[in-house]
Amino acid sequence: MALEGKRILLVIGGGIAAYKSLELIRRLKDRGAAVRVIMTRAAQEFITPLAVGAIAGERAFTDLFDPASEFDVSHIRLAREPDLVVVAPATADLIAKMAGGHADDLASTVLVATDKRVLIAPAMNPVMWEHPATQRNFARLSADGIEAVGPNKGAMAERGEAGYGRMAEPDEIIAAIEASLSALADRNALSGKRVLVTSGPTHEPIDPVRFLSNRSSGRQGHAVARAAAAAGAEVVLVSGPVELPDPAGVKTVHVETAAEMLAAAEAALPVDAAVCAAAVADWHVAGEAREKLKKTAGKPPTLALVDNPDVLATLARHKRRPRLVVGFAAETEKIVDHARAKLRAKGCDWILANDVSPSAGVLGGTKNTIHFVTAEGVESWPTQTTQAIADGLVLRIAAALNGAGARK
Repeated sequence: MALEGKRILLVIGGGIAAYKSLELIRRLKDRGAAVRVIMTRAAQEFITPLAVGAIAGERAFTDLFDPASEFDVSHIRLAREPDLVVVAPATADLIAKMAGGHADDLASTVLVATDKRVLIAPAMNPVMWEHPATQRNFARLSADGIEAVGPNKGAMAERGEAGYGRMAEPDEIIAAIEASLSALADRNALSGKRVLVTSGPTHEPIDPVRFLSNRSSGRQGHAVARAAAAAGAEVVLVSGPVELPDPAGVKTVHVETAAEMLAAAEAALPVDAAVCAAAVADWHVAGEAREKLKKTAGKPPTLALVDNPDVLATLARHKRRPRLVVGFAAETEKIVDHARAKLRAKGCDWILANDVSPSAGVLGGTKNTIHFVTAEGVESWPTQTTQAIADGLVLRIAAALNGAGARK
């Protein structure tokens, strides 16, 4: 069984969805997992520690300053011993604490102290979920590599309230747990390998205060760098301007322009694999203005555009070509057709294509739907978080590098 012998730490937040955590514990136990539980003070208003402990098979932990708990199982042991930490329900308050790094109770302290992978199942009123602060906090957690399942859309406990905010059902959470643990099973899959990742946009200056760019957030590239490092690789991340922290355990090189990105990528060679996830600007302005261009009514400036260097194609044809070269294709129409054409034109091995049309609304987002394109065919992946996509890609890279060869 996928969960047999696995140690799960479940953090239960204070929402009406806490009642689902009882069924989640039961199903985890049925699948052979060992479950320890931390309950916030608010969670105890919805379900009792006695009920949780009876189903889990051991007492629920509730108080950071409980001497009995500290002598029995300290909060550091709680943070370090599990294979996976699950927060369900993850309330708006818990998400905010996690995003801010707060540590003022047992649950938040353990979440800051853990070095394990964390999966959250958000649950709250739809207005709370859609609030800019919650969305900002959730985006921060996603950028930090926290995985999420849900929230789902449906009716709320309050009469007349409906929308996104329902906690995922126990079976959905278990499926996400199994997927996360499966990715962790290959922690050393890239041991001894060097991986280059490019991420984020580039800024191509027009004058000292203006530039050409795009909406790329860098989340996908940074997620790939984290996943590769977690799999044991030595990772060099060449990042354009992003509002993301540098991934832990990764050498990060910060650049601004496409020319700088290419130079940094070439300086990182040789590597076993290169993943070009950056959304490199296609053009730069011929002759950056030394002074700020002044606005003249009815006479906008004419900008002459020049092609930027092609980072993906250059690496794919380089004399020190990596064994595996992977590109991304953000398209607004004919997604697969354009990806196939890009695969041939760039000379790379794989293309991960996604729809960034206005209706899809995913460029820079926390989820994505990928079409995995090779010379052999196309494989469409389900909509997933950027981190889940990164984990899946890294497993493919490891299989290719550790197998008969990467090139198709």
